[in-house]
Amino acid sequence: MKILAIGDVVGTIGCKFLRSKLPSLKKSEKIDLVIANGENSADGNGITPSSAEYLYSSGVDIITGGNHSFRRRECYPFYEDSPFLLRPANYPEETTPGNGCCIYDMGRFQVGVINLMGCMFLDSLKDPFRTADELVKKLDTRITIVDFHAEATAEKRALGFYLDSRVSAVFGTHTHVQTSDEQILEGGTGYITDVGMTGTINSVLGVKPELAVSKFRDKLPVRFDLAGGECCMDCIIFDVDEKSGKTVGVKRLKIV
Repeated sequence: MKILAIGDVVGTIGCKFLRSKLPSLKKSEKIDLVIANGENSADGNGITPSSAEYLYSSGVDIITGGNHSFRRRECYPFYEDSPFLLRPANYPEETTPGNGCCIYDMGRFQVGVINLMGCMFLDSLKDPFRTADELVKKLDTRITIVDFHAEATAEKRALGFYLDSRVSAVFGTHTHVQTSDEQILEGGTGYITDVGMTGTINSVLGVKPELAVSKFRDKLPVRFDLAGGECCMDCIIFDVDEKSGKTVGVKRLKIV
């Protein structure tokens, strides 16, 4: 089966661009399942029920999150009602709405999806490595995909090797810059450090460049506005063998 993972969708402009490109890509590449990181899909960052519904209606099957997942309180109840809207699983279960993993029924078999967040340079959450151990065992699905929303390249690569042979694929999100290190690890796990971003090309992670420059240069608070203009959709296709659960092909794409 072919699983498409789409990089962080940024704002209304990213959502609309995804909608314009995803249907034809699914058809041409014979995609079976679509996972997209939507934690920045609302303008101003975060995710809202309307931005989540927009992604679903555009052809996304599972939405994953990250450090901005809870910026919009209006989405808290939606996490409880939508089983395929995930947030990082290593947030505290006692106080956090929603789920960090799900099982998607494909008819012939089931696909487990896990959303984790790194601890290097981000919030201090439960260890993602031990959380991954727990959830891989809990899901017990032959095909399991992991979105690791993390800042540090080393932490992402370490988790990829740690889960090699135990999950089908690990893809990184958060940095909004697509890396060129896609590979199949020795145990059959597909991997990429960061799948990239869906949003404006001439931007700083989707934000107007002049605002990002001002923030770094002047060291003062800046209200970020999203940039407009030509967009791209960064994504990766994992071709997973249904019987073994191992990745047999990896294809990195930048759709413009």
